[in-house]
Amino acid sequence: MWRGGATAASAARALRSRMFPDAAHHPATALAPIASGRSSSSAPAAAAAAAAGPAVAEATAAAAAVSQRAGSVSDALRHYGRCYFELSKARLSALVVATSGAGYVLGSGNVVDIAGLCYTCAGTMMVAASANTLNQVFEIKNDAKMKRTMRRPLPSGRISPAHAAMWATTVGAAGTALLAWKANGMAAGLAASNLILYAFVYTPLKQIHPVNTWVGAVVGAIPPLLGWAAASSELSLNAMILPAALYYWQLPHFMALAYLCRNDYLAGGYRMLSFADPTGKRTAWVSLRNCLYMLPLGFFAYNWGLTSEWFNLEASLLTLGLTIGALSFVLEPTPKSARRMFYGSLLYLPAFMAGLLLHRLPNEQKEHNNVTQTSEITGVLYGAEQQDEERARQKREDRKLSRVHSRPPVAYASVAPFPFLPVPVYVSPQAYEL
Repeated sequence: MWRGGATAASAARALRSRMFPDAAHHPATALAPIASGRSSSSAPAAAAAAAAGPAVAEATAAAAAVSQRAGSVSDALRHYGRCYFELSKARLSALVVATSGAGYVLGSGNVVDIAGLCYTCAGTMMVAASANTLNQVFEIKNDAKMKRTMRRPLPSGRISPAHAAMWATTVGAAGTALLAWKANGMAAGLAASNLILYAFVYTPLKQIHPVNTWVGAVVGAIPPLLGWAAASSELSLNAMILPAALYYWQLPHFMALAYLCRNDYLAGGYRMLSFADPTGKRTAWVSLRNCLYMLPLGFFAYNWGLTSEWFNLEASLLTLGLTIGALSFVLEPTPKSARRMFYGSLLYLPAFMAGLLLHRLPNEQKEHNNVTQTSEITGVLYGAEQQDEERARQKREDRKLSRVHSRPPVAYASVAPFPFLPVPVYVSPQAYEL
């Protein structure tokens, strides 16, 4: 039994040694089956990876292209948004919108139409952006010569003139259409005329004659009229207070700026009063004269019923301070005094407009129109109600008459009220008429 078991065990060892050699004596032969197994098992994976490689690469390339395209779109939007912002001169346009909004509030009655105010400001902003863009389209060469303007989108080549002109045309037409739709034709007409005056009269005149400063002052005085017209659909004497203040304010403001930047303006080819005034005396006198013109505006605003009496005092004090700055410019025409007057003008305008809005009185003409319109509507409604009541009363009377005519004069209690009397004969009133 043992012998047989040993023989079987030896036979099994011999078979195992032939199939799996001893690893100690033949290590490479012992690892060969494992390596071959691993290689055979990894072959399908390698084949799958090789087969899937182009698809993965293609997907990765597509994702990279989409990411790059999205990045390029965002960069383009950012680039053109910045260009449109600079072409529109957004800060200057915001000042124009503020004056237009102030005119709208002054031209309103007791209640300000907020939706109308927003539409008016939006339309004014678009028209102002269009005018400023066209101004830069026409002055590319001039702006390229001035240090202050050579980095603008057109001189720097960041946007083409055709693109800028298309932007100006689109936004200007949209703003004018918005004012005509949501405000009235008068407001839209003032906006369109101001756009033409600024882009096609004031802009070329800057290179021809110093009178361009006065034309530019007219351009700056129109937006408050636009706002007033949008609110009340008409223009009155009271509507001229804020435009007059803006007109006279712009002259000392721009005279000081032209004096400070006269070398830059000269390099750009612009004609300013300061070029023919090396001492600065004439420029300073023009500034002082227009400051004096602004002194009675506060009294006019109070006397014409636009504001309360407090505004008269406040406006007089503000204008007196600006006049003192202009007087110091006259006595000593230096860059320091011109800069002081320039900064004073920057403070004057918002303070003047704030006082005007704070002490304003409702537009009487607007209130009168509202009352008249309300009375007409009430009269129409009351007349219709009276007519309805009259018809109802007439119908009631007709019903009463019909009942009286059809009902006999004696009650329907019996055929004969008394047995010993003959039966009564009922005769209708029509028989008597016959």
